[in-house]
Amino acid sequence: MSAGEVLVVGAGPAAQRFAERLRHHGHRGGVTLLGAEPQAPYQRALLSCVLDGTLPAPALALPALPAGTRLHTGVTVTRIDRARRLAYGDDGSVHPYDTLVLATGSRAVVPRIPGLPAGAAAALRTLADARRCAGGPRGAAVVVGGGPLAVESAAALRRAGHETVLVHRGPHLLDRHLDAAGGVLLTRGLEDLGIEVHTGRTAVGYCAGKLTLDDGRVLAADTLLLCTGVVPETGLARRAGLTVRTGVVVDGLLRTDDPHIHAIGDCAEHPGDTAGHLEPAWAQAESLARTLTGTPVRHLGTRRITRLRVPGVDLVVLGRGGPAPERAEVVAFSDPARRRHARLTLHGGRITGAVLLGLPRAIAAVSRLHELDLPVPAGRLEFLLGIAPAAPGADALPDEAVVCRCNNVTRHTITEACRSGAADVAQVAAATRATTGCGGCTDAVRALCRALPAGRDAGPDVTPRDRRDAPPTPAGPAADQDHGPGDPAGATDEPGRAPRRSGER
Repeated sequence: MSAGEVLVVGAGPAAQRFAERLRHHGHRGGVTLLGAEPQAPYQRALLSCVLDGTLPAPALALPALPAGTRLHTGVTVTRIDRARRLAYGDDGSVHPYDTLVLATGSRAVVPRIPGLPAGAAAALRTLADARRCAGGPRGAAVVVGGGPLAVESAAALRRAGHETVLVHRGPHLLDRHLDAAGGVLLTRGLEDLGIEVHTGRTAVGYCAGKLTLDDGRVLAADTLLLCTGVVPETGLARRAGLTVRTGVVVDGLLRTDDPHIHAIGDCAEHPGDTAGHLEPAWAQAESLARTLTGTPVRHLGTRRITRLRVPGVDLVVLGRGGPAPERAEVVAFSDPARRRHARLTLHGGRITGAVLLGLPRAIAAVSRLHELDLPVPAGRLEFLLGIAPAAPGADALPDEAVVCRCNNVTRHTITEACRSGAADVAQVAAATRATTGCGGCTDAVRALCRALPAGRDAGPDVTPRDRRDAPPTPAGPAADQDHGPGDPAGATDEPGRAPRRSGER
C-alpha cells in the first residue's frame, strides 16, 4: 500500500506527530503540512507557561519536522476538490494530494458578553493569545470558565502577579470531571493560592475594563481571558461533503467517507476517543501512520486521563467521571481539612474510573495500575493513603510507554539516551526534551536514570508512569488535555455550532 503524496491540513501537535511517525514507518513519498498560524508546530499544552513567564514563547517549539517534509505556514485551506484531489489555500496556492489528512483541531467558543469589543479578551488557543495576555498590564485579571484550561490559566496569571478571579457558570469547578465534594476542595485549594472563585455565575456585561456578573457584582478586568469550551474545526469537511456530526466522522482506520481523506486530533470524531486531549491525537497519528505505510491498524480508542497542572494542587481524573455504572464497586473518602479527596470506580477489582485530589502517592499508584490494567490491592483505603505498597515500580511498564506526555517521550527513548551517556535528569532533558514541559515526569525520569546508569545496558525496557508526586517545574497547563492537538485555525469554520465541552479546554 502506498499513500503517495500526503497532504496534511493543520500544523499543530497532531500533524507534527503524524508527519514524524509517517517517516519513521518508512513513507518515502511527499509530505506537506499547511498551517494557518505563522509559527511552526508548537506545544499547545504549555501555553500557560508563557502566561506566567516560566517559558519564553520559542521554548514551546516542537522538534523539527522530518527531513523532506514541506511546511507552509500562514495558509488557510478554504476548499477541497475531492474529484481532482486538490486543496485550495486562501493565498491562491493549490496543493495536489493522493492522501489528505485533516488535522484542523478546534477553535474556542467565545460567549456573547454585551459591551465586550473585539480584541478586548483572549481565548488562549494560540501562541498569539498567550503572548497578548502575557504582555498586558499587571493588574486585575478575570478568567471566565471552569474547565482544566480555565483553572490552570487562572493559576498561571496569579503566579505572574495578577489579582485573579475565576468565574464559572457551573455549580463547581471541573463539574464535568469532579463530584461536588471534589469541586469544593479544588475551590479551596485555589483560594489558598490567592485566587477568588465565583461559581454559578455568568458574565452579563463589560465596560471600560470592568466585568459585570449576573448577581450584580462588578469585577475589575484589566486582563480578560475566556476559557469557555471549544468546537471542532469542521467547516472545511462540511463544504467538501464529508459526514460531520460534532466532529468529522471517522472509522477504525481513521477514514472519512472518502477513502482518500482521513482525520485525526480534535477535528475527528471517533467513538473511542475524547477530543481535547493529547493522548488520543498521538495514538491516532501513530495508527494512521502505520496504516498508510502498509500495516493497517484499527484504532480502538484511548483511555481518558485528565491531569491538572497547578503547582500545589495535585489532581488526576481517569475515565469519564459521572455516576458509577451498575454493579461497580465504588471506594471513596474525603478529608476536607487536608484538601484530600478520592473516588475509585472498580470492575472486577480493576480501575475503570478515578478522581484523586491532594494524594500524590495514590495518583502515581493508581495511574500505574490503570495503565497496566492490574487489580487494586484488597486494602483499598490503605492503598489510597499510600500506607501499603500498591503499584509496580520502575520495571513495570512496556518499552513504548509514554513517560513525558508534554513532549511524547517514551521509556525507550529515555533508555537509549541513558545508554548513549546521559547520566542525570538534565542530560536526559537535553537529549530527549523529557521534563522540559510541565515537569510532571521528573520523578519518573530520575528513577530511570538511577535504574540505568549512563552507558549501561539494562535488558528489557521498562519505566514507571509519568507521575505528579512533586510540584511541576516549570508549571504548565494540562497536557493530556488537552489544549487542542490540531491547528485551531487550519481551516475556516461556520459560526453558531454548540460548544464541545468534553475536555473544556
